[in-house]
Amino acid sequence: MSNPDEKKIYTYQDWLTWDGTWELINGKAYNMSPAPTSLHQFIVGELHFALRTFFQNRSCFVFVAPFDVFFSESGEYETPDHVTQPDLSVVCSKDQISKNGCYGAPTLIIEVLSPSTALKDFNEKFNLYQKYGVQEYWIVDPGNQTVHVYSLQDGVYQVRNLYTEQEKVQSFVFEDLQVPTGRLFSLE
Repeated sequence: MSNPDEKKIYTYQDWLTWDGTWELINGKAYNMSPAPTSLHQFIVGELHFALRTFFQNRSCFVFVAPFDVFFSESGEYETPDHVTQPDLSVVCSKDQISKNGCYGAPTLIIEVLSPSTALKDFNEKFNLYQKYGVQEYWIVDPGNQTVHVYSLQDGVYQVRNLYTEQEKVQSFVFEDLQVPTGRLFSLE
């Protein structure tokens, strides 16, 4: 077991040997520590509760990090090209779920920003999720108390809305799914 140099390029086989929690995006290693803040975890918990409640009697499954999502250029998952750990993933195809995580794009991914992940969530992960067909991507910004909602249209993410503190986040893929933002940031 080892730790990668965040300036080098790696493969999935390398990723398997690393200590700790790491993501692999475009061959680059991203360390998942330090632990998230209490506000980050509160937001993830509130969203998880809202999603679990919404999907309770539906054929989608909600996963909270740490949960690996594997993306592969070839569609072969023995040696995926990318491994991410979204804060929340909604998987609507049971065939994608394995004991190791999710193979291929979840239907919905939610990332909650922290100072150490903001650039990665808006850039590398945004591009990766778009490329591999994640239908909807939410970026929750605790600092600005906003939620950015993107959905795929012709293979490209379109900004669907920017929700602020007193609004309800509206999903575009799941039309009945609404989450009040006021509840998300109420720890502050």
